[in-house]
Amino acid sequence: MDYLVELRRELDAFGAALDGDVSAPVEHCGDWRLVDLAAHMGAGNLWVVTAVREGHGRGYDEGAAPRDRAALKDWYAGTAEALVEALSVDPSTGAWTFSPPRTVGFWRRRRAQETLMHRWDAEHALGAATPMDPALAADGVAEVFDTMAPRMVAKGGAARPGQAVRITATDSGRHWTYGPGEPVAEVSGTAEDLLLMLWGRTPRDTGSVTWAGDRTAGLEVLAGPLVP
Repeated sequence: MDYLVELRRELDAFGAALDGDVSAPVEHCGDWRLVDLAAHMGAGNLWVVTAVREGHGRGYDEGAAPRDRAALKDWYAGTAEALVEALSVDPSTGAWTFSPPRTVGFWRRRRAQETLMHRWDAEHALGAATPMDPALAADGVAEVFDTMAPRMVAKGGAARPGQAVRITATDSGRHWTYGPGEPVAEVSGTAEDLLLMLWGRTPRDTGSVTWAGDRTAGLEVLAGPLVP
Protein backbone atom coordinates (compact mmCIF):
# COMPACT_ATOMS: atom_id res chain seq x y z
CA MET A 1 0.00 0.00 0.00
CA ASP A 2 1.30 3.45 -0.91
CA TYR A 3 0.50 5.26 2.32
CA LEU A 4 1.55 8.64 0.94
CA VAL A 5 -1.05 8.37 -1.82
CA GLU A 6 -3.70 7.30 0.69
CA LEU A 7 -2.68 10.06 3.11
CA ARG A 8 -2.81 12.75 0.44
CA ARG A 9 -6.30 11.70 -0.62
CA GLU A 10 -7.63 11.68 2.95
CA LEU A 11 -5.94 14.98 3.82
CA ASP A 12 -7.58 16.62 0.82
CA ALA A 13 -10.97 15.12 1.68
CA PHE A 14 -10.74 16.45 5.23
CA GLY A 15 -9.80 19.87 3.87
CA ALA A 16 -12.82 19.82 1.57
CA ALA A 17 -15.06 19.23 4.60
CA LEU A 18 -13.92 22.59 5.94
CA ASP A 19 -16.02 24.23 3.25
CA GLY A 20 -18.97 23.18 5.40
CA ASP A 21 -20.25 24.42 8.74
CA VAL A 22 -17.21 24.33 11.03
CA SER A 23 -19.49 24.89 14.04
CA ALA A 24 -21.10 21.47 13.45
CA PRO A 25 -20.74 19.15 16.47
CA VAL A 26 -18.54 16.07 15.97
CA GLU A 27 -20.57 13.25 17.47
CA HIS A 28 -17.80 10.91 18.57
CA CYS A 29 -15.21 13.43 19.75
CA GLY A 30 -16.61 14.69 23.06
CA ASP A 31 -17.77 18.30 22.91
CA TRP A 32 -15.70 19.16 19.84
CA ARG A 33 -17.07 20.98 16.86
CA LEU A 34 -15.58 20.69 13.39
CA VAL A 35 -13.36 23.72 14.02
CA ASP A 36 -11.82 21.88 17.00
CA LEU A 37 -11.29 18.73 14.99
CA ALA A 38 -9.52 20.76 12.31
CA ALA A 39 -7.27 22.28 14.96
CA HIS A 40 -6.50 18.77 16.23
CA MET A 41 -5.67 17.52 12.75
CA GLY A 42 -3.49 20.45 11.80
CA ALA A 43 -1.62 20.38 15.09
CA GLY A 44 -1.08 16.65 14.66
CA ASN A 45 0.29 17.20 11.17
CA LEU A 46 2.84 19.71 12.45
CA TRP A 47 3.68 17.49 15.44
CA VAL A 48 4.68 14.72 13.06
CA VAL A 49 6.75 17.13 10.97
CA THR A 50 8.68 17.91 14.15
CA ALA A 51 8.96 14.21 15.03
CA VAL A 52 10.54 13.50 11.64
CA ARG A 53 12.75 16.55 11.27
CA GLU A 54 13.77 17.20 14.87
CA GLY A 55 13.50 13.72 16.35
CA HIS A 56 11.26 14.42 19.35
CA GLY A 57 7.59 14.40 20.30
CA ARG A 58 7.30 17.81 21.90
CA GLY A 59 5.54 20.90 20.61
CA TYR A 60 1.97 19.73 20.00
CA ASP A 61 -0.17 22.89 19.94
CA GLU A 62 -3.82 23.09 18.90
CA GLY A 63 -3.96 26.71 20.01
CA ALA A 64 -2.22 27.92 16.85
CA ALA A 65 -5.25 27.17 14.69
CA PRO A 66 -7.38 30.12 13.52
CA ARG A 67 -11.09 30.00 14.34
CA ASP A 68 -12.27 31.85 11.23
CA ARG A 69 -13.33 29.27 8.62
CA ALA A 70 -11.40 30.66 5.66
CA ALA A 71 -8.23 31.19 7.68
CA LEU A 72 -8.62 27.77 9.29
CA LYS A 73 -8.94 26.08 5.90
CA ASP A 74 -5.77 27.80 4.63
CA TRP A 75 -3.87 26.97 7.82
CA TYR A 76 -4.91 23.32 7.70
CA ALA A 77 -3.91 23.07 4.02
CA GLY A 78 -0.46 24.42 4.93
CA THR A 79 -0.03 21.80 7.65
CA ALA A 80 -1.08 19.06 5.22
CA GLU A 81 1.50 20.20 2.68
CA ALA A 82 4.20 20.32 5.37
CA LEU A 83 3.31 16.82 6.51
CA VAL A 84 3.43 15.28 3.02
CA GLU A 85 6.74 17.02 2.33
CA ALA A 86 8.27 15.75 5.59
CA LEU A 87 7.13 12.19 4.87
CA SER A 88 8.33 12.23 1.23
CA VAL A 89 11.66 10.63 2.12
CA ASP A 90 12.80 7.02 2.36
CA PRO A 91 10.30 5.36 4.72
CA SER A 92 13.19 3.65 6.53
CA THR A 93 14.52 7.06 7.62
CA GLY A 94 14.69 7.29 11.41
CA ALA A 95 12.12 9.39 13.28
CA TRP A 96 10.73 9.81 16.77
CA THR A 97 7.58 7.73 17.16
CA PHE A 98 5.47 6.58 20.10
CA SER A 99 5.69 2.95 19.02
CA PRO A 100 7.95 0.78 16.83
CA PRO A 101 9.14 0.99 14.14
CA ARG A 102 11.01 4.26 14.78
CA THR A 103 10.84 5.33 11.17
CA VAL A 104 9.10 7.67 8.75
CA GLY A 105 7.20 4.61 7.54
CA PHE A 106 5.45 4.42 10.90
CA TRP A 107 4.12 7.95 10.46
CA ARG A 108 3.04 7.40 6.87
CA ARG A 109 0.75 4.63 8.05
CA ARG A 110 -0.35 6.26 11.32
CA ARG A 111 -1.27 9.59 9.76
CA ALA A 112 -3.07 7.89 6.88
CA GLN A 113 -5.17 6.03 9.43
CA GLU A 114 -5.67 9.05 11.71
CA THR A 115 -6.77 11.16 8.77
CA LEU A 116 -9.07 8.44 7.44
CA MET A 117 -10.94 8.24 10.74
CA HIS A 118 -11.17 11.97 11.30
CA ARG A 119 -12.15 12.61 7.68
CA TRP A 120 -15.07 10.27 8.36
CA ASP A 121 -15.79 12.18 11.58
CA ALA A 122 -15.80 15.50 9.73
CA GLU A 123 -18.06 14.30 6.94
CA HIS A 124 -20.33 12.54 9.42
CA ALA A 125 -20.66 15.82 11.33
CA LEU A 126 -21.87 17.41 8.11
CA GLY A 127 -24.29 14.55 7.42
CA ALA A 128 -22.53 13.04 4.41
CA ALA A 129 -19.77 10.55 5.26
CA THR A 130 -18.35 8.99 2.09
CA PRO A 131 -17.22 5.34 2.01
CA MET A 132 -13.74 4.37 3.16
CA ASP A 133 -11.33 2.67 0.78
CA PRO A 134 -11.70 -1.03 1.72
CA ALA A 135 -7.98 -1.80 1.63
CA LEU A 136 -7.11 1.21 3.79
CA ALA A 137 -9.92 0.38 6.21
CA ALA A 138 -8.67 -3.22 6.49
CA ASP A 139 -5.19 -1.90 7.24
CA GLY A 140 -6.80 0.27 9.91
CA VAL A 141 -8.29 -2.82 11.54
CA ALA A 142 -4.85 -4.43 11.44
CA GLU A 143 -3.33 -1.34 13.06
CA VAL A 144 -5.80 -1.55 15.94
CA PHE A 145 -4.50 -5.00 16.81
CA ASP A 146 -0.80 -4.69 15.95
CA THR A 147 -0.21 -1.21 17.36
CA MET A 148 -3.04 0.58 19.15
CA ALA A 149 -4.52 -2.13 21.41
CA PRO A 150 -1.10 -3.36 22.64
CA ARG A 151 -0.18 0.25 23.42
CA MET A 152 -3.39 0.76 25.40
CA VAL A 153 -2.66 -2.40 27.41
CA ALA A 154 0.97 -1.35 28.01
CA LYS A 155 -0.16 2.08 29.24
CA GLY A 156 -2.69 0.53 31.64
CA GLY A 157 -5.62 1.98 29.70
CA ALA A 158 -7.08 -1.46 28.94
CA ALA A 159 -6.91 -4.95 30.42
CA ARG A 160 -4.97 -7.67 28.66
CA PRO A 161 -7.54 -9.95 26.98
CA GLY A 162 -8.09 -13.27 28.71
CA GLN A 163 -9.75 -14.93 25.71
CA ALA A 164 -9.58 -14.56 21.96
CA VAL A 165 -11.91 -13.14 19.33
CA ARG A 166 -11.59 -13.65 15.58
CA ILE A 167 -12.29 -10.60 13.44
CA THR A 168 -13.08 -11.12 9.74
CA ALA A 169 -13.41 -8.50 7.02
CA THR A 170 -15.99 -9.88 4.61
CA ASP A 171 -15.00 -7.60 1.73
CA SER A 172 -11.32 -8.53 1.72
CA GLY A 173 -11.17 -11.95 3.35
CA ARG A 174 -8.61 -10.68 5.83
CA HIS A 175 -8.90 -11.82 9.41
CA TRP A 176 -7.23 -11.23 12.75
CA THR A 177 -7.26 -12.87 16.16
CA TYR A 178 -7.11 -10.74 19.29
CA GLY A 179 -6.32 -12.47 22.57
CA PRO A 180 -4.87 -15.86 23.59
CA GLY A 181 -6.04 -19.36 22.69
CA GLU A 182 -8.81 -20.48 20.41
CA PRO A 183 -11.36 -17.76 19.60
CA VAL A 184 -14.52 -17.92 21.71
CA ALA A 185 -16.40 -15.77 19.20
CA GLU A 186 -16.12 -14.25 15.75
CA VAL A 187 -17.26 -10.86 14.56
CA SER A 188 -17.48 -10.18 10.84
CA GLY A 189 -18.39 -7.27 8.61
CA THR A 190 -16.92 -5.00 5.98
CA ALA A 191 -13.56 -3.51 6.87
CA GLU A 192 -15.19 -0.09 7.24
CA ASP A 193 -17.88 -1.37 9.57
CA LEU A 194 -15.30 -3.21 11.67
CA LEU A 195 -13.02 -0.18 11.86
CA LEU A 196 -15.85 2.14 12.89
CA MET A 197 -16.87 -0.35 15.56
CA LEU A 198 -13.33 -0.78 16.92
CA TRP A 199 -12.81 3.00 17.07
CA GLY A 200 -16.10 3.50 18.94
CA ARG A 201 -17.95 5.23 16.13
CA THR A 202 -20.59 2.50 16.29
CA PRO A 203 -21.46 0.17 19.20
CA ARG A 204 -19.66 -3.16 19.58
CA ASP A 205 -22.98 -4.91 18.95
CA THR A 206 -24.00 -2.71 16.02
CA GLY A 207 -26.26 -4.36 13.48
CA SER A 208 -23.74 -3.72 10.71
CA VAL A 209 -21.50 -6.54 12.01
CA THR A 210 -22.36 -10.17 12.65
CA TRP A 211 -21.41 -12.14 15.76
CA ALA A 212 -21.01 -15.92 16.04
CA GLY A 213 -20.06 -18.03 19.05
CA ASP A 214 -20.05 -16.60 22.58
CA ARG A 215 -21.07 -13.05 21.77
CA THR A 216 -21.07 -11.93 25.41
CA ALA A 217 -17.48 -13.12 25.92
CA GLY A 218 -16.46 -11.61 22.60
CA LEU A 219 -17.91 -8.23 23.49
CA GLU A 220 -15.97 -8.33 26.76
CA VAL A 221 -12.69 -9.03 24.93
CA LEU A 222 -13.23 -6.07 22.61
CA ALA A 223 -14.50 -3.74 25.36
CA GLY A 224 -11.05 -2.20 25.56
CA PRO A 225 -10.74 0.66 25.04
CA LEU A 226 -8.60 -0.62 22.18
CA VAL A 227 -7.70 2.88 20.93
CA PRO A 228 -7.00 6.23 22.63
